[in-house]
Amino acid sequence: MGFFRQIGEYLFLVKRDPKEERTGMMKAMHGMNRISLIVFLIGIIIILVRKFTH
Repeated sequence: MGFFRQIGEYLFLVKRDPKEERTGMMKAMHGMNRISLIVFLIGIIIILVRKFTH
């Protein structure tokens, strides 16, 4: 699976492959990755807003 496709799945932009096996550990890993990616993007947005408003 491609890098950008995986990010699209994390952000619910792309539907996941129904043939792909989904184990409990895999769901937990993808959940943590999704949370960390969202927090990272929020942090980048906050940094950019602070930089350009002052």
